[in-house]
Amino acid sequence: MNLVFFFAGLGLLVVGAELLVRGASRLALAVGLSPLVVGLTVVAMGTSAPEVAVSVGAVMGGQSDIAIGNVVGSNIFNVLLILGLSALIVPLVVHSQIIRQEVPIMVAISLLLVVMVQDRVIGMYEGAILTALLVVYTSFIVAQSRRATRAAAADMETPEAKVGSGGWSDSRLVQVGMIIGGLACLIVGSRLLVTASVAFAQALGISELVIGLTIVAAGTSLPEVATSITAALKGERDIAVGNVVGSNIFNILGCLGLSGLVAGTAGISIAPSVMAFDIWVMLATAIACIPIFLSGREIARWEGFVFVAYYVFYVTYLVLAAEQHDALETLTTAMVYFVIPLTLVTTVAIYLRPNRTGNV
Repeated sequence: MNLVFFFAGLGLLVVGAELLVRGASRLALAVGLSPLVVGLTVVAMGTSAPEVAVSVGAVMGGQSDIAIGNVVGSNIFNVLLILGLSALIVPLVVHSQIIRQEVPIMVAISLLLVVMVQDRVIGMYEGAILTALLVVYTSFIVAQSRRATRAAAADMETPEAKVGSGGWSDSRLVQVGMIIGGLACLIVGSRLLVTASVAFAQALGISELVIGLTIVAAGTSLPEVATSITAALKGERDIAVGNVVGSNIFNILGCLGLSGLVAGTAGISIAPSVMAFDIWVMLATAIACIPIFLSGREIARWEGFVFVAYYVFYVTYLVLAAEQHDALETLTTAMVYFVIPLTLVTTVAIYLRPNRTGNV
């Protein structure tokens, strides 16, 4: 029955996110927002809606480890696995705005989160700050996009384009209905997924934190997987990258911000293992995007392979650590003294090579 709950929850999360993204995107375009700002805000928020639903639901149910593990694990999953797989399909060209603006913002808020959790709790105060930053960031992106759209329209001496297919989904009532239906699916799906995940953790003897960092994080990131890989297959490579970066920003500001507010004065407790390892991995993956994105303004296939390999190493480490396996020390030694130094040297060498293409 827990398996039924788990897969039913995942299904509802995917359907709910799809309805929410479609309804909100069409409604946003109908009121004059550009496709760029819709992609960075509405689509990114919509694909991150499962993370919000699961984290808030976990906090309300008293499972703080699942809440924090879901966000940290999803951000690691998004960069290493989703961008890695997308780059393996086709090298991903990175838009200059993402390099100059969105990636530094992602790194900055990841660092802010590391600072906030030093007292091992995300309280209502921190939640309010994160939520306020989300409002500021979204307002800034919308204002920036509208200025760019008006400038482009003025240069062309034509009115701003109205987007619409003329179909049934152009109705404002239908769009609002899709949003409400998507939110309902997300709420029910999150409850089922959290309930099943807690049962799995208890049955397997694995902590709720590890379940949140792996199974729940991967499950709630399915909308990002579908969006980025589909975009890569269609040649819309900047969307594949923008969706991941935007989702990571929203995961921290939106998921943990709202979860912190819901947690109230008790706050969300942070496990010592998250402080010692996982949150630093999340910060490292965010920082790793800077030199990789700058080197020729694309994520090459070999870089995608490295991202995927690092995610495999990360999950393997979590499983071995949970079981206190003898191979844990060997894996750690190999990563610290061979894999990580080799990756850093290779990245620096490629970035500094005289004939690298593209300048930001």
